Amino acid sequence: MLSAEDRFAITDLINLHGHLTDYGDFDGWQALFHENVTYDVTALGGEVLVGLPALRDAALALGDDNPVAHHVTNIVLNEVSDGTVRALSKGLGVMTDGTVGSVTYEDTIERVGPGWKITHRIVRPRRKPLQP
Repeated sequence: MLSAEDRFAITDLINLHGHLTDYGDFDGWQALFHENVTYDVTALGGEVLVGLPALRDAALALGDDNPVAHHVTNIVLNEVSDGTVRALSKGLGVMTDGTVGSVTYEDTIERVGPGWKITHRIVRPRRKPLQP
């Protein structure tokens, strides 16, 4: 069973993503993501990215098409019998022109050393109401 400390640590991990990304602190991602993280943005028209260098390259390639602000909310954590944690959260991205997009993050989080890291993330856009 997840302790309160584990829940706080995992929630902070998910929350920190937007701060680091918005600042362009790609080196800081090492605190969030496993070095061989799988980051699936196929639903956004991208591809499945594997490893921190691939994430960095994709962010740099987007350049000014990246959101200027990432916000995460509605974090729900579920422990799986193998000791991993499944996290479901909502993301809002504010673009340079002021438009806002919504996504759902589906994360697999594992204990790595003394802390937690995201090992797999699927990003699903929310474009139609009342749909799974």
